[in-house]
Amino acid sequence: MANLKRGYRQLFARPEDERFSSLEELYKHCSDLKSESTVHWQHPTDVFPVNIHGNLGLKFSGSSAYEFNDWSFGQTCQLAEVKKETVNRLRIDTATQVFSETLPNGSRPYQLLTRANNIRSIHGVSYTRLFDADLLDVVIDEASDFEPPPKGINGGTGLYAGEQDMFAFLIDDKSWVD
Repeated sequence: MANLKRGYRQLFARPEDERFSSLEELYKHCSDLKSESTVHWQHPTDVFPVNIHGNLGLKFSGSSAYEFNDWSFGQTCQLAEVKKETVNRLRIDTATQVFSETLPNGSRPYQLLTRANNIRSIHGVSYTRLFDADLLDVVIDEASDFEPPPKGINGGTGLYAGEQDMFAFLIDDKSWVD
């Protein structure tokens, strides 16, 4: 029941740029994200925290620097075992030094997902990536006749994608159960 309530809240919490009016529109968005993204495997000693025009980011050996989004910043704080709230209060040079000293530097590589000049996510080796577009391939195969419900009072249809998650509420209003 808690998951249903959390899902219900998503119907009213998503900003307009994360809402989609059709499964095709959501799929195109997710496919574009996948095709425009690159997975990098980097040894921890080849990943360096940097100041990018006043924003915190990471640079990999032999590549340009990438800025964090909120999600990847939080993941990096977890990897470094530092509180996100604390790092946010520091000057950029101090925050860079904190990450330099606290990010693990073992032998296992990081998996970093980038798009353009942004880091979308950072994980250790135990994480297996499932792109939203790949999941939607299965959904589209199984729910080929799905049509989203009419737009709600906030314009939402139950189809959402943000920087860290994707939802497709498939509600068949023609198949009522008594």
